[in-house]
Amino acid sequence: MCGIFGIALSSDAALGAILRRALERLEYRGYDSAGIAVVSSGSLVVRKDVGKVADVARRHGFDSVRGRTGVAHTRWATHGKPSQANAHPHTDCAGRIAVVHNGIIENYEELKAELAAKGHVFTSETDTEVFAHLMEEYEREGLSPWDAFRKAVSRIRGAYALAVVDLGEPDKVFFARNLSPLIVGVGDGYNVVASDIPTILDHTKNALPLRDGEYGYISPAGVYIERDGVAVSISGRVQQVPWSAEQALRGGYPHFMLKEIHEQPEALSSTIAGLEPRRLAEAAEMLLNARRIYVLGAGTSYYAGLVFQLGLTSYKLLAYPIIASEYATYEGVFDSDDVAIAVSQSGETIDTIKAARAVKERGAKVIAITNVVASTLARESDYVLYTRAGPEIGVAATKTFTTQVALLTALHIAVGRALGIDVSAEESSLKRLPDVVRRAIELNEGSAKALAEDVASSKNAYYLSRGLGMPVALEGALKLKEIAYIHAEAYPAGESKHGPIALVEEKFPVVFVFSDPSAKEKLLNNVAEMRARDALLIGVVPKGDDLTKKLKYVFEVPNMDPMTNAASFVVPLQLLAYYTAVRLGRDPDKPRNLAKTVTVE
Repeated sequence: MCGIFGIALSSDAALGAILRRALERLEYRGYDSAGIAVVSSGSLVVRKDVGKVADVARRHGFDSVRGRTGVAHTRWATHGKPSQANAHPHTDCAGRIAVVHNGIIENYEELKAELAAKGHVFTSETDTEVFAHLMEEYEREGLSPWDAFRKAVSRIRGAYALAVVDLGEPDKVFFARNLSPLIVGVGDGYNVVASDIPTILDHTKNALPLRDGEYGYISPAGVYIERDGVAVSISGRVQQVPWSAEQALRGGYPHFMLKEIHEQPEALSSTIAGLEPRRLAEAAEMLLNARRIYVLGAGTSYYAGLVFQLGLTSYKLLAYPIIASEYATYEGVFDSDDVAIAVSQSGETIDTIKAARAVKERGAKVIAITNVVASTLARESDYVLYTRAGPEIGVAATKTFTTQVALLTALHIAVGRALGIDVSAEESSLKRLPDVVRRAIELNEGSAKALAEDVASSKNAYYLSRGLGMPVALEGALKLKEIAYIHAEAYPAGESKHGPIALVEEKFPVVFVFSDPSAKEKLLNNVAEMRARDALLIGVVPKGDDLTKKLKYVFEVPNMDPMTNAASFVVPLQLLAYYTAVRLGRDPDKPRNLAKTVTVE
């Protein structure tokens, strides 16, 4: 869960400044430390330290470094605490090779012992450093830098995206990918390699997503890729990225999260406009022919999947939701007649990828729901449906949830249509969804900002609902935990009587989600129970409903079908979490201990 970048230019330039700007784009992937390595006038200049990119760059003068070839890294610690020694890039004993890495080298301890026995001296606690020394060892044996890189890649196991510069071949940046995301950006007289698409947009819109097991190098003149020692043709693989560089910037908002909350109507419009009825019908047919249906996901994507899983019960269809990291518990029941829906914004979430692979190993089919074209999950699945939400930079997912729910609602409609069920009401709601979400923002942003002051003084909160409102409650509680660091738990409202209510006292915030009309009367009983204990009662309710008289604070959202309500009723809860975090002085774009794409188990 780190960010890496490399660039090879045809002429000398202020390369340190270019690398700094790339790291600023990548900082959402990790912000424990940052560093650069530049081939400059025949020597290797390495500058790195603990802290955020801007601070490290200023302290160590990134912008003053000139050169033609370089790599950069922003870190989220996995091996070794955040420190200057553990910051990337890492170098060999002679200081001629520099490597940046995202992922985990599983066999680094045995490699480190082997290299230490040959006299290599290690200066960090990281798994990454072994790669630089491994290359150095093979060069000592007489291999060229390129051959040493290839051999070193063949020795490591695990999840990795690597970028390496070597004074022995100063015009090249070597790269390799396995499980961890890596993109090549194809330019004219230069080429780049990066962890994600937004980072290449300052340089080019021509993206070449790498596949697992591929490695190669960029130079100013071109891109070379191999797999298993055989050159790989890149003809037809370079794609034009539809995003503008501006889409990846904050656009005047104080934080990416707030910008992305406000982008949701546009993102939903894009998702809905991109729906392909034929593909949805084919995916629906796969589900209806399945012996069992599984829904796989992690975090926000898992909660979006729950909306679909619960929605299928209206057709008397049973699906099994599985938290992706727990897939091994279910491996023995996966069967060739099953179909799994795997949901992941990035398509690179390691838990979801491994769960999908386990399903496929048993002969079952996988339908991917993802936002990133040619991501690992997209490539490895039998069928792919794209949310088309554009880049999401904030670590806390917002438009991820709403666009995933929209796409899964469209799939739900396709299943209903295949069953001969009248789906006109749901279709109408889906068409209205972008405007309803826009209205939900307009109606509730001021109230969320005001209520944040009360919530910010609390140490705990409950989010309660029933039926199709339950995934919304789960997602709302997750947002408050992620960015405001307030302990928040979501429960089916009836379950609150079986223990959780013991904690409720005066001014304890309890949020009720009334997005599923079938649950209204029972939820009102739970509201009464919490009112009797002087809880701070907050509700997300259909606009114009008499519920406004029964709760202290109310967020109103135009009412639609219960499945599409899941996408619109979550919006006030996103705003509440955002403004609570800001009120507490937290940075909602960089929540502690979290990173955007979880690429390690």
